[in-house]
Amino acid sequence: MEAVCEQDHGGEEEEEAMLWSIQEALERQTLQIGASACGATAVVDVLKALGVEVTPEEADRSVQTRLRRNESPLPDYLLSRSEAGATHAQLIQGAEEASKGKVIGRFFHLHPHRLVRLVSWLARWIRKGAVPIATMNMQRAVPEGEEVPDAWHHQLIFGVAPNAVFMTNPLDLVSETELHQRLCSESVLLIRREDVLQRLTPECCLSSLSDVRWKALDVEGQVKQMCREEEQEEDGAKLTHITIPAAYSSGVTLFALRQSALGQELLSAPELPLL
Repeated sequence: MEAVCEQDHGGEEEEEAMLWSIQEALERQTLQIGASACGATAVVDVLKALGVEVTPEEADRSVQTRLRRNESPLPDYLLSRSEAGATHAQLIQGAEEASKGKVIGRFFHLHPHRLVRLVSWLARWIRKGAVPIATMNMQRAVPEGEEVPDAWHHQLIFGVAPNAVFMTNPLDLVSETELHQRLCSESVLLIRREDVLQRLTPECCLSSLSDVRWKALDVEGQVKQMCREEEQEEDGAKLTHITIPAAYSSGVTLFALRQSALGQELLSAPELPLL
């Protein structure tokens, strides 16, 4: 219940911690190293922050980034979209492999809602020397008037301040509320209408998407609804996206050197308590 107690006596100093200054982040951050490779990009910077230098190619190979199969028929395209990029488990495995076992990671789920003050919790770990990666559903908390992003995203968190979180790739400052919304999401992904319709063929059969999660979301029914809307050519509200299962879980992965007291503390830390 440490996370709960922390909320009861915190001042602003408890909510401030930086791995890098903003200037250092500008100079040291790694920009996106390839398609769907935000996870591997974040791992490069995690290892850098922990004093382990690896090439982007090594990190990407270790993380085993998955790519979208853009030329595939709709069923296979949707399957590829549901797992494109990397999961937190791939980031942990990739960091460990690329660092030759020197670095370990521990993922903390933030969905369903957890009883935690996010910035205070992050500050506590950062001050100890842990390096966080946020795994976020960027399709949540979209500012009004902006287009819905097309994917989830992994970003290194290099610092926090009261109601502010600093991240790399791209260099960004987001509010605690906004970040928390993106970090507390079901494992789903929105696919744009045009990406569905342009891959739809007369012989297209979505019954191959038979996993229970695909059935629960009735992905086949959503696609049929889009088809009906096209055939009827009526004005009015149309589905802008379909919702499919995603391989990712929203939350924060903390990394540390294996042979350190912090590494052992990280591995034995309890899950964040449910709200």
